[in-house]
Amino acid sequence: MQIIKDKISLDELKNMSEKMFSKLVKAVVDIEREIMAVDAELHVDLELLLLENQSEQHNLWGINFHPENISHAGFVEFDSMINIRPAIGNRSRYVENPAIREKILCIVTKLVQK
Repeated sequence: MQIIKDKISLDELKNMSEKMFSKLVKAVVDIEREIMAVDAELHVDLELLLLENQSEQHNLWGINFHPENISHAGFVEFDSMINIRPAIGNRSRYVENPAIREKILCIVTKLVQK
């Protein structure tokens, strides 16, 4: 597991995905601090890493990277158990708020060097 504050290359994500059964990389994005944690079996482990490093839980959203799908919209998948937050209106694993999805995509664009 690692926290990405600057940049991570697509090749690094591809290497990480080789360890996973479905060739994806799990990530948790802090939409306030504009950083993310990557490379764990479970989103909750990445969430905990960020919480231990001064992130606030309400700013953390789980996503998956599909490094082999870089050329189309399937690169980022907004799906994680940590996203289920009925108290704030997110009742599914999907990030339902379009503004939050857009913020996540902006952060991903900034941090993932393609």
